[in-house]
Amino acid sequence: MGVYLSTPKTEKYSGDGENDRLRYGLASMQGWRTTMEDAHTALPRLDECTSFFGVYDGHGGKAVSKFCAKHLHLQVLKNEAYSSGDLATSVLKSFFRMDEMMKGQRGWRELAELGDKGQKFAGMLEGIIWSPKPGDSDKLEDSWTEEGPHSTFPGPTSGSTACVAVIRNDELIVANAGDSRCVLSRKGQAYDLSKDHKPDLDAEKERIMSAGGFVVAGRVNGSLNLARAIGDMELKQNELLPADRQIVTAEPELNKVKLSDDDEFIILACDGIWDCMSSQEVVDFVHKEMNTEDSLSAVCEKLLDHCLAPVSGGDGCDNMTVVLVQFKKASKSAATSSSTDQSVTSEEMRPKI
Repeated sequence: MGVYLSTPKTEKYSGDGENDRLRYGLASMQGWRTTMEDAHTALPRLDECTSFFGVYDGHGGKAVSKFCAKHLHLQVLKNEAYSSGDLATSVLKSFFRMDEMMKGQRGWRELAELGDKGQKFAGMLEGIIWSPKPGDSDKLEDSWTEEGPHSTFPGPTSGSTACVAVIRNDELIVANAGDSRCVLSRKGQAYDLSKDHKPDLDAEKERIMSAGGFVVAGRVNGSLNLARAIGDMELKQNELLPADRQIVTAEPELNKVKLSDDDEFIILACDGIWDCMSSQEVVDFVHKEMNTEDSLSAVCEKLLDHCLAPVSGGDGCDNMTVVLVQFKKASKSAATSSSTDQSVTSEEMRPKI
């Protein structure tokens, strides 16, 4: 934290997509930071009637945010609650599942392969040495177990926020852990659909202290400025407490919204945006730019440029990621497969300069 480049990296990675019910645009930019630790997922067709969007703001490295972008939505699909129509429970359990999956040999290897260059080489090399036996691949996927020298790996000390939106017909579920944020524009008015989980919040501080932690200068144990996050396993080591009562928890706060014709769009963004602008300011900015821009990704790119600080230090110097999802008014049908379905993850973006 607090380490900056002499000149910001303003190259943007952007994407657009749509289905019958919505269209989206996204953009991300490294900015003044020495590394890019944000990640995201944009899937207008998670299944025949469901869309999934998520932003992940990593800290201490990029591996956990990339792990979430790769796996969290798949765990939503795999959870038994999903098949019964209980979207909220499947999303909730998928957040906790991320922490479980990042432990042990396979967790270590996946994180190493998603991490920085040195870690990535080590993970790939170990993947060759400790690769599963022929015929074990299906069992490996189900159990997520793998033997090797890191079988007792307790999970990463780095972590990530997670803010996701799942849309099925007229139902919107927002799940958030950390200080990324989802905002709804309804008739031009901004409505926060998530809460920034800062350690100074009374409910968060009570849990932190009850679990044996402390808050000083707005940071958990003097280090982490978040009260909820995926990863950060050194702050989740109290064996007498469940996962939702640890010093830092991956438990997401859930918000269910029934969408109406008054709802125009949602914005999911990391704190690199919200540190610079209020929710209403961002909604107003998006409305204005949507009148002149053809693509939603272009609107997102302008928002990044607007927030970028002219000099290093202070607000506007963080990594920035924004996903803009606009609801179509013409069709009441569910989000279904079509030739225009397009999905983008942080590994598949196209660069724009």
